[in-house]
Amino acid sequence: MELIFKIAWRNIQRHKGKSIVIGAILFIGALLMTVGNGVISGMEKGLTQNIIESFTGHIVLISDKNESDSVLLSMMGKAVEPINNYPAIKKILLEQSDIEKFLPVGKNMAITLYESGMAPGFAFLLGVDIEEYKKMFPDNITVIEGRMLEKGEKGIVIPTSARKEYFDYTNIWLIPEGGVVVKENLPEDAKKNMNELITKDNAVFMGSTESNTTTDIRLGVKGVVKYKALNTIWGHFTIGDIESYRECMGYFSAQDKVSELPKEKKELLSMKNENLDSLFGSESMFVSSAGKVDVSEIDFKKKESVKKENINLETGVYNLVFVKLKNGGTLKSEVKKLNDIFKANKIGIRAVTWKKAAGAIGSMTTIIKGALFLFVMFLFLVAIIIIVNTLSMAALERTSEIGMMRVVGARKEFISRMFFGETAILSIIFGCAGILCGIIIVKLLPFFNITSQNDMIQLLFGGNKFQPFLSITDIGLTVGQLVLVTFIAVIYPIKVAKSVTPLDAISRE
Repeated sequence: MELIFKIAWRNIQRHKGKSIVIGAILFIGALLMTVGNGVISGMEKGLTQNIIESFTGHIVLISDKNESDSVLLSMMGKAVEPINNYPAIKKILLEQSDIEKFLPVGKNMAITLYESGMAPGFAFLLGVDIEEYKKMFPDNITVIEGRMLEKGEKGIVIPTSARKEYFDYTNIWLIPEGGVVVKENLPEDAKKNMNELITKDNAVFMGSTESNTTTDIRLGVKGVVKYKALNTIWGHFTIGDIESYRECMGYFSAQDKVSELPKEKKELLSMKNENLDSLFGSESMFVSSAGKVDVSEIDFKKKESVKKENINLETGVYNLVFVKLKNGGTLKSEVKKLNDIFKANKIGIRAVTWKKAAGAIGSMTTIIKGALFLFVMFLFLVAIIIIVNTLSMAALERTSEIGMMRVVGARKEFISRMFFGETAILSIIFGCAGILCGIIIVKLLPFFNITSQNDMIQLLFGGNKFQPFLSITDIGLTVGQLVLVTFIAVIYPIKVAKSVTPLDAISRE
C-alpha cells in the first residue's frame, strides 16, 4: 500500500496540470457542500428559535373534533374547536418528565367591524394570560409604541403588520390609548396626508365560530408590537386577554365559572312544578321552599361582579395548548406518548407537531430545506461529472505509460489502486482544505449581520438574520459526501485505465 501511494504521489507531481484541475474541483465542491450544509442547519436552528421557541412550541394540543391538524394559519378553514377540560390536560402534562413548559391559548378568526359602514374584515385573535405568555415565549415581541398588556387587564396589543392591513382597508391608523402618532412608523402614503389622517385607540371584534353565539366587543389598543422574526406571518395574530377573547367568541369564561347566582335565582330554579304555576297568575309573588319571593325584584340580566383575585383563568375555554419539550425530548416519540395517554384517559385531545399545526408555514420550511438539500446534491453531481471527465482524459493521455507498466508485469488491480490512490490523495489535500475554508466562511458569515425583512427570505435564513451553523454531525456529513464523490468519480476512469493493454502502449509508440 505504501508503494502504491508513493507511485500515486509521483504521478500527481508529474501531471501537475491535471492534478491541479481535479484538486480545484474537489476544493470548490467541498467548500460549497460545507457551506450548503451549514445553511440547511442554520435554517433548522433558526426556525427552532423563531417558531418553536417564540410562537408554537414543539407540540400543539388540539381538540379531537378538529378535522384538520392545520389550526394556526388556515385562512379559509373552519374555526378551531374549543377545549373545555384544560385542568385535566394540565394534570397530565405536569406528569410528563420530557415537557418543559406549556401554555393554553384561545385562537380563532374574528370579524373586524368598522363604524364607517364598510364591509367587515378579518383578523386572527390570540387570547392569552399575558403573564403566562411572557413565561412561555420571553422576548419574542418588541413593543414599538405604547406598552404590553398587564396582568388582569382587558385590551389588545396589535402587530405592525395587522395595523398596516387595518389602515389599508379603513384609512384608520390605530394608536395606543393615550398615545400619539409616531410619524416614523407611518406608511409613506399616510405621511403625505397627515392632515387627513384618522386615528383611533380601539377596535371592534366579533367572534367567528360555527357553533357559538358570538359577541362584538370593543377592545382598547394598549400597544403596537413587532415579532422579532417572521413578523409578516405572525403579524396576523393580534394578542388580547383571554377573558375578552372568550367573551368575543361566546365561550364559557373563567368569570362565568366562579360567578354565583343571586339568592332569588337559586330559589326560582329550586321551585317545585306546582309552584311554577304561580308565575302565570296575577300575583307577583310565588312560593318556594325558602318562602315568598317577589319576581319583579329579580334582575335576570344583571351579571354579578367577581373579584379578579378569585378568578382562575384556567377553568374557562381554550382552543390550543402550546407545549415545549426539554432538550432530551424526542418530538415523534413524545407526540405518540401523549396521544396514547389522552386516548387512554378519554380526554378528547390529540397532539400534533408544530409543523402540522402551522400548516403552510410548516410545509414551506420542509420545501425550502428540501430545495437546499437538492442544491447541495446538484453540486455533488457536478463535481462527480467534472472529476470523472478529467480523470478519464488523464487515463487516455497516459495510455503509453500504463501500457508499459503492464508490459513489465503490473496487474490490473495495481493500476486500479494507483488511480484510486492519486484521487484519494487529491481528495484528502484539496477536499479537506475546502471543508476547512467552508467552516471558516460559515463561522464568519454571522458577523456580516446580513438581515432581511422579507418573510420568504427569513424562512431561508431561519429568522431575520442569516446565521448558518455547522455541528460536528454536519462536518461529518460533508466528509462523507466527499468520500462518496471520490469513490464514485474514480470508478469509470479506473475502468478506462484497466482496459489499457501492452499492445496499446506499442501502438501509441
